[in-house]
Amino acid sequence: MTVREVEHEITIAAPATTVYRLIAEVENWPRIFPPTIHVDHVERGANEERIRIWATANDTAKNWTSHRTLDPDGLQISFRQEVPAPPVAAMGGTWIIEPLSDAHARVRLLHDYRAIADDPKALAWIDEAVDRNSRAELAALRTNVEATHAAETVTFSFEDTVQIEGTAKDVYDFINEAGLWEERLPHVASVHLQELSPGLQILEMKTRAKDGSTHTTKSYRVCLPVQKIAYKQVTLPALMTLHTGYWTFRQHEGGVAASSQHTVVLNTANIASVLGETATIEDARVYVQTALSTNSRATLGHAKTYAESRC
Repeated sequence: MTVREVEHEITIAAPATTVYRLIAEVENWPRIFPPTIHVDHVERGANEERIRIWATANDTAKNWTSHRTLDPDGLQISFRQEVPAPPVAAMGGTWIIEPLSDAHARVRLLHDYRAIADDPKALAWIDEAVDRNSRAELAALRTNVEATHAAETVTFSFEDTVQIEGTAKDVYDFINEAGLWEERLPHVASVHLQELSPGLQILEMKTRAKDGSTHTTKSYRVCLPVQKIAYKQVTLPALMTLHTGYWTFRQHEGGVAASSQHTVVLNTANIASVLGETATIEDARVYVQTALSTNSRATLGHAKTYAESRC
């Protein structure tokens, strides 16, 4: 049985405690780490937890549940996948954060893993995925920590909510069945939906803007019936370097509160070329939020019509 052990490391210009905290807070991983689509807690204790992770790997996506042990004093976080996604037979490792000075830290990311049936081709696939994702995660972690102050000015979140006199299941179904959006939503020019596994989707879509132009996006979606659909765009418009979000469906006595939440990081390098030389970060923020909110509210409006017609 072949067990591979690998290590990746990076030096970050930030206090070790700050780096540790950022890694420990898994809710932020879709924003911090490029491969991560969505993370949620299954169980949570003082220093131990179980988390579900959905992430891209070599142009596809996988999901798994991990057990984590957190050691804030030792600045270490150990993890072990409970039910690895094929072709992985076992996967675990440790984050180790080492203070180099008051303002610098070394981050070491250790992995140990093996392939199902000790298959050499599968092991090579895992080697590539672990190496690619580890390098991407560490580089993104350094960028995120070192640019915290700058990122605050170009990162923002917002949410739109529509009250619907219907059931959460009907509203969820409308958003989940994105393969039908070309027929159901006027602003969708074309759509392709691929179900990688139950609840894990790739959505490629061409949408129309108010000026008649179209743009194409690709997103990975995690669908959690009938409460939430989380997504992460991997093909982005020019004004964004990151776009994550989720749809939520909260049943109450009068119907459903259906919400669309967005988190965006602006691409400041493209503001002038898209909006003009005099455009500001605030102009870009308003432009992006208006565009996303318009589409979200339109989708929720059609979901409302659909759900209420079924009552």
